[in-house]
Amino acid sequence: MKRFILPMVLLIAALPARAEVQIQEVTSPGGLTAWLVEDHSIPFTALELRFRGGARLDSPQAAGATNLMVGLLEEGAADLDSRGFARATEELAAGFSYDLSDDFVSVSARFLSENRDQAIALLRDSLIAPRFDQDAVDRVRQQVLSGILSDEKNPRDIAAQSFRTLIYGDHPYARPQSGSTASVTALTREDLLVAHQNALTRDRVYISAVGDITPADLAAVLDTVLGDLPAKGPALPAPAKLNFPGGTHVTEFETPQSVALFAQPGIAQEDPDFFAAYILDLILGGGSFESRLMQEVREKRGLTYGVYSYLVDKDGASLWMGSVASGNERIAQAIQVIRGEWQKLLATGVTEDDLANAKTYLTGAYPLRFDGNATIAKIMVGMQTSGMPIDYMATRNDRVNAVTMEDMRRVAKRLLDPAALTFVVVGQPQGLPAN
Repeated sequence: MKRFILPMVLLIAALPARAEVQIQEVTSPGGLTAWLVEDHSIPFTALELRFRGGARLDSPQAAGATNLMVGLLEEGAADLDSRGFARATEELAAGFSYDLSDDFVSVSARFLSENRDQAIALLRDSLIAPRFDQDAVDRVRQQVLSGILSDEKNPRDIAAQSFRTLIYGDHPYARPQSGSTASVTALTREDLLVAHQNALTRDRVYISAVGDITPADLAAVLDTVLGDLPAKGPALPAPAKLNFPGGTHVTEFETPQSVALFAQPGIAQEDPDFFAAYILDLILGGGSFESRLMQEVREKRGLTYGVYSYLVDKDGASLWMGSVASGNERIAQAIQVIRGEWQKLLATGVTEDDLANAKTYLTGAYPLRFDGNATIAKIMVGMQTSGMPIDYMATRNDRVNAVTMEDMRRVAKRLLDPAALTFVVVGQPQGLPAN
């Protein structure tokens, strides 16, 4: 048992909290590139793989195929069935996780140095030779179907799907990642093989590693784990044509509390104005109790426990989103206040104190994110997928501090669009007619 829990301790106790980490670029003999933070203070390594594509690669007829495929990667590989794979992972004190988003398949691996070769071999098998045994397919499929049925009764999930349908139209982003009851029920083993072939390819993989591994050893690991994957994947879908009709769109659902999602066009992370927009969002509603939305909607009027805004930058869509939940009799007022704050920010902008306080918060909190090998590895792979330079960690706070009041005024006028601000509400809201 001690060997099994050790990696969980190492996830927390690895690199100290700091933003000044030394990143090396490593290229394997097979041409794969990774970012590495080498640290030999503990015998442990965190490896992150991220494959661009994700759930949007599914065809309408096989919606949910990539999700089901990803759920089966740890359910048996090569000579090991599901139980054998789980037992081998536990005996090595390793940890593997597999996740899916609209744009990516993410794979995380954690292993001790003494077991590196065996852990890497097991990880390789899960990616190169998943078994897709029928009993495992049936079991995981049933788990997915149960989740879909649960989502169909959850106001937040209903709101999310209503939002996707309205905003994304016929783009793959409009489909739930899990698929529908009908599509998942109809998925075949051949659909899973196609999804696997399309989703895990060498041309769209991003890699980071942190811990007790040298550049030469990491280069060998890359070719071992990924060298036999398909060289290229299918073409990615075109960017979404976003629909922001404005107004409030209601879906009736019997519940004492209404859930609302709201959005307008956003900004891409590579845009030169992104940091000004990020600060603008923090001031408006970006998760702090000091945000304007939290103050006006919760603190002054008691209309909700929480209201938030956030920037969403997908590969094919950039949105400025938010969410709020309130009693059916109060949600209309909450929406009115949110709209008012959106308009007020456009009309009057932010103050010098707003900007200074936001900068202090962002720059002070940033080093605290670097609290372990696994966290740093995730940050680094995210940097790569977002097109950030390798020195981003060292320069990020400088970019925040470089934002001026003039930037804030210009970006507020450029981005804030109260007419496009669109609300999707699920519940029985009073004073908001159903569509």
